[in-house]
Amino acid sequence: MNKILTLINKHYRRYHDLLFYLLTLAVIALATLLAIHITKQKNEQEYINLQEKQIAVEEFTIRQKPIYVALQEAGLTNREVFDIVNKLAEVADTRKLQKRDTYSISTGQDGQFNMLLLNQGFKHYYVANLAGSLVAGVSDVEIKTRVKSTAGEIKGSLFNSMLQEGLTVPLIVDFTDAFSWTIDFNSETQNGDKYAALWEENYTADGTITSQDLLAAYYKGQNGLTYAFYYNGEFYDETGKVSKKMFLKAPISFRSYRISSRFSYGRLHPILRIRRPHLGIDYAAPAGTPVDAVADGTVAFVGRKGGFGNYVEIKHANDYLTAYGHLKSFGKGIKKGARVTQGQTVGYVGSTGLSTGPHLDFRIKHKNKFVDFLKMKNRNNAVRSVSKEERKDFEELKALYLQELEKAARTNEPAAPQSEDKA
Repeated sequence: MNKILTLINKHYRRYHDLLFYLLTLAVIALATLLAIHITKQKNEQEYINLQEKQIAVEEFTIRQKPIYVALQEAGLTNREVFDIVNKLAEVADTRKLQKRDTYSISTGQDGQFNMLLLNQGFKHYYVANLAGSLVAGVSDVEIKTRVKSTAGEIKGSLFNSMLQEGLTVPLIVDFTDAFSWTIDFNSETQNGDKYAALWEENYTADGTITSQDLLAAYYKGQNGLTYAFYYNGEFYDETGKVSKKMFLKAPISFRSYRISSRFSYGRLHPILRIRRPHLGIDYAAPAGTPVDAVADGTVAFVGRKGGFGNYVEIKHANDYLTAYGHLKSFGKGIKKGARVTQGQTVGYVGSTGLSTGPHLDFRIKHKNKFVDFLKMKNRNNAVRSVSKEERKDFEELKALYLQELEKAARTNEPAAPQSEDKA
């Protein structure tokens, strides 16, 4: 694990750790020391009296009470409130305060302002009264990093199986995205398939997880063993070819669809009750499910089109064209001539046109001829490979990743049944 962390810190970390935060207690200690120094110079007895005074602290959320109102209710003058709020604005964007953000105000027994402390996410902002002058600052919560791994077997569905192994929903989505060009997790998963995942996790001192980033994974199913290794912003397979391909394996996320009708030249139409070609694939999914562009391209048509209802056509490189029918509505910015990127939402599953229920009618043409998307031999051609200059670094990192994935698999293997001694 330490070797992986060292490599990540040197070459491959996607995010820089937040700086270790300046403890609020340090600010209070500094204020106290300054107060002691000034008081001793003037009058030692006055310092003793100051120490005996009680400090009042009140805590609120922005939802409960705006900061300026709490300051006014603490007995401060409008001028003092103005100065404190302006000082806070020097270090924090007070226009972006959230209702759940918390803050505390402390005042002395004589009503003098001592400190305002604002907690926003993983940052602490403060305004303190130091010997009659206001100072402001910001401190970050300390973020630590660790590498974790797990492995398991599919029982029922990939999503539920991974949840039971303790993976979070965002991490499961990252896992499926890493393989979205090579595995269709709705039609190509079976009970007994095996998987493993290795990820980097950032967390705070109290155990709160701030982020999780997938580093490596494998999936072993009907198509064999498939790997994904994160390197320089992309996922690569074990040969060093980038996992990103020209086409996604499906235009809908793995979470919520099934193939209800396949490519055919003689399908019985469910409404017209006649046999006619169905030169596409129907993906049954709940209404409103996002539909993604399977490749980069340009919108050639968007609008109503006969029995297809709400319909989108996208032109792609190498004379490919994809079509998305029966949509409930269109994605943001989807208009004729617009550029779209692979994975961008072009619309939402609906039942417009000649349709018996919510589903996507997806079709693809190559050189103006419809083809079966599920049987396209060249739809998964890799875009590029690791360069010769980077190959050594990639192989070194891959070896460490493989070691950790194999360790996770061994750790999660079910214990062999113990044989009973015969009398």
